[in-house]
Amino acid sequence: MFTPSNREKIEDQRVDADVERANLMNRLFVRLGAKERRFTKVDFRYSIFDTCYLRGCTFDSCDFTGCRFLATSLYGSHFIGCKFDYAIFERTIVDSDLLSSSCPSNENLTMKFARTLRMNFQQLGDAQAANRAIEVELKATDVHLKEALWSNKSYYRAKYKGWKRAQVGFELLEFKILDWIWGNGESTRKLLRSVALALLVILIVDAVFFSNPWQLSSYANSLLRAPQIFLGTLNPSGYPGLYLTMILAVRLIAFGFFMSTVIKRFNRR
Repeated sequence: MFTPSNREKIEDQRVDADVERANLMNRLFVRLGAKERRFTKVDFRYSIFDTCYLRGCTFDSCDFTGCRFLATSLYGSHFIGCKFDYAIFERTIVDSDLLSSSCPSNENLTMKFARTLRMNFQQLGDAQAANRAIEVELKATDVHLKEALWSNKSYYRAKYKGWKRAQVGFELLEFKILDWIWGNGESTRKLLRSVALALLVILIVDAVFFSNPWQLSSYANSLLRAPQIFLGTLNPSGYPGLYLTMILAVRLIAFGFFMSTVIKRFNRR
């Protein structure tokens, strides 16, 4: 049931001239070296680049479909109109501009492409590039879920139908809710906005149901009491236990989201 893939191994070689319209499909490049060379319309599909050094090179209209880059340096290299469908990067030095110049055309592939680059940048400790990859991944995820739910394209309607389509709908709803609450873990500003909204609700409830809503002083006092009630340093005796439990749940969730955001930020560094 198995047949040889006939993958050719090219080891400890150096590229001494520009390469154009070459078929280098299904190769294993080990410690390949090239500096300031130009590769034009080269087919690299399903090849593996292992510990290669390709500095300052220009790749124009090359096909890297299904390629795997392992501990490779692409420092200063530029990619123009290249194809990276299903490509994987691990511990590879590459410019984050790849996210704007060579993302796959389909949103589901863009999502996977941005994810592998995000993990790659995190391995290198490049926090700024990792954040950029996350932004692309989240935008692609949003579009992909919308397309899977609403698009009439044959690909989506053949893959997502019946219960799968309903499941995508729930995933899109969850994605949108979490994006509004805390930007899916990437926006401290949105998390602070959500906490501010929770404080506003506590303020209004305290002033309307547990004070005199017709007096302006009630709202001023509730403004001072709301943060204390939210943080649990003040538990008014007249408050129902269920309402205090709801406030506690919101406080724990908000604290968990905040710690998750902080930990992720520090982990990238």
